[in-house]
Amino acid sequence: MLQIGDKVPDFLGIDEAGNEIRVSDYTGRKLVVYFYPKDSTPGCTAEACSFRDGMDELVAAGYAVVGISADSAVSHGRFKEKQQLNFPLVADVDKATIMAFGAWGEKKMAGRVYMGIIRSTFVIVDGVVERVITKVDTKNAAKQILAGN
Repeated sequence: MLQIGDKVPDFLGIDEAGNEIRVSDYTGRKLVVYFYPKDSTPGCTAEACSFRDGMDELVAAGYAVVGISADSAVSHGRFKEKQQLNFPLVADVDKATIMAFGAWGEKKMAGRVYMGIIRSTFVIVDGVVERVITKVDTKNAAKQILAGN
């Protein structure tokens, strides 16, 4: 997983509307890139809605938000519309960005071990990781960013 001080890849991917999303698009702002397992699941919906609901405060503090999962652009579009999300969702179906950030790995649930997206959040300033959050509070993700936790 990328660590504080690491340079991140500039290209993040293509969002739900077909727009190319690059880290360099956010120069001069603090970019929150969060990785989540799956659209429209309870934890992922809570996390996305936390960012949606906290967007005014995040923007006022100089932040922009981009969500990334391996779901398709079509799935992202439906999720974004249904939840009225106010930030782009990158469809990383080949998992290139997920793997480049180190957000792919072994997970355990209900006694089952499998590979999947590790819920994690990166705060990036001018292309460099400033913070890494691996213990994400899905219901309070925006507050977690604003509080510096």
